[in-house]
Amino acid sequence: MSRRVTPPPEARSKCLSREEAARAVQRARRKGERVVMTSGCFDLLHVGHVRSLEEARRLGDRLVVALNTDASVRRMKGPTRPLVPARQRTEVIASLACVDWVTTFREATPRATVAALRPDVFAKGGDWPLEVLLANDIPKGLELEVHRLGEIDGVRTTHIVERALERSTQATARSSGNRKRPVRRPTEEKRGRKRPVGSRKGNARDE
Repeated sequence: MSRRVTPPPEARSKCLSREEAARAVQRARRKGERVVMTSGCFDLLHVGHVRSLEEARRLGDRLVVALNTDASVRRMKGPTRPLVPARQRTEVIASLACVDWVTTFREATPRATVAALRPDVFAKGGDWPLEVLLANDIPKGLELEVHRLGEIDGVRTTHIVERALERSTQATARSSGNRKRPVRRPTEEKRGRKRPVGSRKGNARDE
């Protein structure tokens, strides 16, 4: 007799609009669950992101992640970013076991999303000073805990992109240096002069 297996929820089912995320947070809080919220671009998911999200999840019972939209990322990072569109970034983050819900925001800061969701805790990567978080991300009059999350030195999306570009440039340079020059066929002059008409090969006998 085969054992019945319960499949995990699809990542896409955890990607919500701001209004849907707010309702999910409200239902969780009514059950007495402690909801944690964090935010960021999460352009290229790396180990620093994973550990930050896991740390945030340990602060409560549920974790909701707010991602910057593509337009919001471009305003912050420049025209070459994001490398991964928001639709894909949300699904990748939602696939992590420590994440319960994912939503997006188009503003420069997540303040409006924090106001709409009203989590118990707001947590952010350690590269953001606490005073900046309080001034930019937290709505005035909203009471909630604010935590700074740890970070791994040298592990940043910008550094990954720079290394990839550098290695690509080096590989292109090596490939260009190893290309063989085209073989040129010898000209008629290099082959030797043509023999006059009527000449014969070998030791011809005088007649």
